[in-house]
Amino acid sequence: MKLYIISGLGADEKVLEKLSFNPNIQPVHISWLIPEKDEEFHHYIGRMADCIDNTEDFYLMGYSFGGIIVQEIHKIKPAKKVVILGSIRSDKEKSRLIKLGEVTHLTKYLPVRLFNENSAAFYTFFRKLFDPKNPALLQYFRVRDPYYLKWSVDKISAWRFDAIDDVIQIMGDRDIVFPLKNSRPDYVIKNATHLFPATKAKQVSDILKTIFV
Repeated sequence: MKLYIISGLGADEKVLEKLSFNPNIQPVHISWLIPEKDEEFHHYIGRMADCIDNTEDFYLMGYSFGGIIVQEIHKIKPAKKVVILGSIRSDKEKSRLIKLGEVTHLTKYLPVRLFNENSAAFYTFFRKLFDPKNPALLQYFRVRDPYYLKWSVDKISAWRFDAIDDVIQIMGDRDIVFPLKNSRPDYVIKNATHLFPATKAKQVSDILKTIFV
């Protein structure tokens, strides 16, 4: 069975490389696409879904922003199971910071250069938000196109979605990006920041092996 996987904002498969699955599962990582100029979210979702072969059964898994993407894909190409790691099932679970971005539309007014990898302000904020004590954080943050980053942050802020009952949610109890208090996940990883798929890989893998069978 193929398991299509989408990583977090700005991250590739490296942040998920320590996860392991049952022998019959074939992980397929979907790489981030750079959005077209002023591309609508639904159009982008369609492009991300193009590589999924839905002539046969498959699973979906997404981490962080990837969790939002796989739920949107699930609407147009339904999967047998959908798992989200460190992500939210509906816009009602957004943090106050993300809701502030939704109300103010702040991201639209920020210059693209602020998201450039030479911008100390953005990367300092990113480090503090994800896992301030992890010196290896930026090794996972490898998709650094500034337009993609700005576009993605804007889409996360604007995202509206009603929870799908069968989406399985796994969260860390010390996640600042998507705080545990706003959600009722199926599984909680203890002493875990937003980077828990990398830092708590064994615990997460044990859970995934009971889900993807």
